[in-house]
Amino acid sequence: MTGTTIPNVQKAARKATITLEEPLQRGDSQITSVEVRRPGAGELRGLKLVEVLNMDVTALATLLPRITNPTLTSGDVAALDAADLLQFGMETAAFFMTREQATAQGYPTA
Repeated sequence: MTGTTIPNVQKAARKATITLEEPLQRGDSQITSVEVRRPGAGELRGLKLVEVLNMDVTALATLLPRITNPTLTSGDVAALDAADLLQFGMETAAFFMTREQATAQGYPTA
């Protein structure tokens, strides 16, 4: 078996920071922004991609604890303001675009 050379291509954006409209309270601290990163195949286990792309609340509640920093719990996701949940859903769905689609939609691809 011979090695394959993979060309150096520009990758789609791998993370985004979401500033919460309604901060989450965790103990004595407040979470005002959350970094969400592009999920790998293992983080998508047990989920249907169509449900993630349709921004299904249950699918997001399962996926977001796996791809956020600080890590959101399922309780945190349940407590999110609807506008914040929509932001997470849109950013997560954008991770599934090709570079060309992301560029056409104005998303960063670096």
